[in-house]
Amino acid sequence: MTFKQQLIDWRRELHQNPELSGQEVATTTRIRHWLESAGLRLLPYSLATGVVAEVGHGDKVIALRADIDALPIHETSGVAFSSRNDGVMHACGHDVHSSVILGAALLLKEREAQLAGRVRLLFQPAEENFTGAKALIKAGALENVSAIFGMHNEPGLPVGTFATRGGAFYANVDRFVLRVKGKGAHAARPHEGHDPIVLASQLVIALQTIASRDIDTLDSVVVSVTRIQGGNTWNVLPENVELEGTVRTHRADIQKQVEKRIREIATGLASAFGAQIEVEWFNGPVTLINDEQWAAFAMQLAQSVGYQTQTSQLHMGGEDFAVYLQTIPGAFVSIGSASPYGLHHSAFNPDEALIEDAARYFATLAEQALLKN
Repeated sequence: MTFKQQLIDWRRELHQNPELSGQEVATTTRIRHWLESAGLRLLPYSLATGVVAEVGHGDKVIALRADIDALPIHETSGVAFSSRNDGVMHACGHDVHSSVILGAALLLKEREAQLAGRVRLLFQPAEENFTGAKALIKAGALENVSAIFGMHNEPGLPVGTFATRGGAFYANVDRFVLRVKGKGAHAARPHEGHDPIVLASQLVIALQTIASRDIDTLDSVVVSVTRIQGGNTWNVLPENVELEGTVRTHRADIQKQVEKRIREIATGLASAFGAQIEVEWFNGPVTLINDEQWAAFAMQLAQSVGYQTQTSQLHMGGEDFAVYLQTIPGAFVSIGSASPYGLHHSAFNPDEALIEDAARYFATLAEQALLKN
């Protein structure tokens, strides 16, 4: 079997057997078996799921990271190797990322005697709920690591295209829940209540003014209300309505300013409507900030091995890899996957042609990074 076909076969096996964040037991078993069969050293970290392996010898350590979890999505891609786990799908391409780093592991094992140090391979669980990176760090997976690299496939880019940027890249991801408590009434006599649905509607519109009127137009910010729930029949004004949404920013000061304005708007509208609004705020992953020098190094190497390279725009999605970069320097990159449907879509279908080249790239990246002072 060719190297390329082996990686595709592994990707398809992972794709057919997806597991949700923190539940990647069978995925972990598969990856451990593949790594052990290739002669890789598995490191004895205390992890419920996920695998850490190593290749090479010496004091200097470079890390490569892949994520292994899937999403609670029913697959509609129609591929022959569609998910066998109903309601669970690799709709973000973590199966692709895993096969890429598995391929890099095989190539690095072949070059082990020539490596100027060690390469640590992190197959991280629970990226989608932003807990996996912290778990690996707590277990000790970054000990003695001088730099870390990772990737995400990018469906909007053609295969053979590479993009990254120094500094801020992926966004802060925060979640909010707004609980509106009014006063219920008969729909024919709204004056006897305090309609939380009208208030919730005003709240949605008011929140949109944060990005358009409160924040500098040159700063990146998204405020999205993604769920509204309230009422249970057609002729009754409900007592309560709940709204949920997300905020994406790239700077901590803007993040705090947006949270402050959401709370102020909620307080003001609640007073105007004679109602109550409870605001609950959940901080998600922080801004992913690439090391400038490592990002430039990764870009230059990509160009030298034949990728069409470009400087990435700011990304409004979140990425758990950001947690590693709070601890050690490194770079996160995008590699084109040319899917007609985007990430987290039930018909997401990345082009497998990217896998072999990306595996070869990451093996070379780790090898060259070990030589860099």
